[in-house]
Amino acid sequence: MTRKVCIVGISGKLGQYMLKHALARGYQVTGVCRPESIGKLDAYRQKVTLFPGRTDDAAVVARAVQGCDAVLSVMAPWGITDYASGTARAVLDAAPKEARLIFSCGWHISIDRKDRYSIGLRLIVSVFGRIARWVRFADLDDQVRAFDLIFTSQRKWTAVRGSSLEEGPSQGLPIWRDRAHDPALSSDIMRRTDFAEFMVAAIENDDLIQKAPALVSRTSKSAMANRLPQDVVAGLS
Repeated sequence: MTRKVCIVGISGKLGQYMLKHALARGYQVTGVCRPESIGKLDAYRQKVTLFPGRTDDAAVVARAVQGCDAVLSVMAPWGITDYASGTARAVLDAAPKEARLIFSCGWHISIDRKDRYSIGLRLIVSVFGRIARWVRFADLDDQVRAFDLIFTSQRKWTAVRGSSLEEGPSQGLPIWRDRAHDPALSSDIMRRTDFAEFMVAAIENDDLIQKAPALVSRTSKSAMANRLPQDVVAGLS
C-alpha cells in the first residue's frame, strides 16, 4: 500500500527537497505552506495536495495530516509568536496515533542537554539568538521549547539534527551519531538534499524512533577519519 506523507513547511528549500525524495519513493504527498508561497510549487501541483496556511495553524495542519502514515516538519523558529512550538503542538495533536513524526533542527537542540558544543557554535547561537529576537526575526528559545514538547511526548518521533548546510549534488545519506560533539561530526557540513533524504528515509527506520541523530556528510574529512562499520552501509545504519 502506498504511504501517505505530509510535509509541514513544504515550500522552503528543505521542504522542496523532501518533496522530491518522497515522490521518488512513490509516496502520496500532502503539504502545508503559507498561501503566498504556493507559487514556488507550481511544478508539482499535479503531484501534491497543498493546504495553504501557517504551519502553526492547528486547523490547517489537522486537515493536511489526516490519514497520513508520516509527517515531516521543518521546525523554523520564525518570528516571536511561538511559531515553532505552535507547529510542534499542532503536529503532535493532529497526526494519526501511529504516524511517524520526523522533525528537522540543528545541533543546538539536545535531547538531554548533554551534548557539548564548541565555543564558536555557542557564540553563534547566543549572539544570533539575541539579535534575531531583538529584531523580531526569529526565536531560538521557542525552537528549544518546541523540541521539549516533542521529546516528552509518547509519539513515534525522530528529531533530525543537521549540521551546516550547503547546496550541491548528493553525496549520499549522511552519517549520524547520538552526540553532536562526536569527532566524526567536527567538519560540520553536509548537502541540504542529503539532509532531506535522511528525513524521508527515517520514515521507514524504526531504530530511530525517539532518537535525535546528529548528522554530517559521509564524505566529510571528519566522517572519513572516524568511520564506523555502520557508516559504510548505504542506508540509515
